[in-house]
Amino acid sequence: MNKIITKYLLANFLKSVFMWVIIFYCFGIILSLFEEIEFFKNLDVSLYTPLLLTSISVPGIIIKILPFIIFISSMWFMIKIRNNKDLLTMKVFGYSNIKIFFILAFTSLFLGFFVLFIINPVISSMSKYYENTKSKYARDIDHLVTFNKNGLWIKENIDTNKTRIITANKMDGNNLLKVTIFHLDKDFKLIEKILSDKANIEKNDWVLNDVNIFKIDQDFFNNIYYEEYSIKSNYDSEKITSLFKNFDTLPFLDILINYKHLLNNGYNKKLLDENLHSWLSFPFFLFMMTAIAAVLTMNTLKKSDNIKFIMVGIILCITVFYLKDLSLALGQTDRIPLILSVWSPVIALGFFSFIGVLQINEK
Repeated sequence: MNKIITKYLLANFLKSVFMWVIIFYCFGIILSLFEEIEFFKNLDVSLYTPLLLTSISVPGIIIKILPFIIFISSMWFMIKIRNNKDLLTMKVFGYSNIKIFFILAFTSLFLGFFVLFIINPVISSMSKYYENTKSKYARDIDHLVTFNKNGLWIKENIDTNKTRIITANKMDGNNLLKVTIFHLDKDFKLIEKILSDKANIEKNDWVLNDVNIFKIDQDFFNNIYYEEYSIKSNYDSEKITSLFKNFDTLPFLDILINYKHLLNNGYNKKLLDENLHSWLSFPFFLFMMTAIAAVLTMNTLKKSDNIKFIMVGIILCITVFYLKDLSLALGQTDRIPLILSVWSPVIALGFFSFIGVLQINEK
């Protein structure tokens, strides 16, 4: 009998989660499709293109709001089994509130790890495809910035007759190391080549050190050396760093395994740490959201106003997300350690849930 009850709990809880994921996915499709159609309205593409891009971009959004979905699913399922007397029946067969809670909460935890190691790489690939496809149709591609295996690569238009391409081995704080700059004319013919050991890019006026400038003069290169040389760019260190705050295209496993390699390629350490620990805390956050739902719904066996419970739960959930963002903002501004700012909401929810679970265990 115990196996049958456990199987019933797992099957119906996962069915509830799947139902709410589908509901939010449909809402996401409807809302995002309008945005994609607006983007492609003046381009010669069929409806299939915006529909395809919408369908592969929404799963990334679903993962970001999955803690909220888990909370709603848990509340919905627990209210359902309480109101139809299934909860009472389980208690007759020896299933206490604490046992039911742990079955559901650990299911959420394992679901979090499943998302982390199985779903996340797939969604990252989908996000990468979305970004690459979207960039092909982007109207403003005069300025491009990317990190690749060789380091940083930048293209920017200086004016209508001149294009600049910049490569650097790595980005170290506000400095680019081993910098090469190509200036090309409107026909993409080389005008000059600039080599520098280090460039300070804290501001838009870059300061280059140990500079060799090779200019073409009658098919010959003339070399001019400067100890210090400055150029004006559309980018500074803050702007470049901000372009890579979106880690949707970078799988968790890639960050975990290639952490040092990504640092060497110029990724910001603070952003890498934030993203890494956000993913590490993700399964435990799902666990805690199920715990909060259990604390709210399993205090009594009496039927009650479901709408009231759901509204209270949603308000509480929004408060949790607000406090989570606030904690992260404190970490990003160095008011508290960044790693602590990522984990503190999970720890705080853990203390709250521990007290609440002890109370429902006495019911």
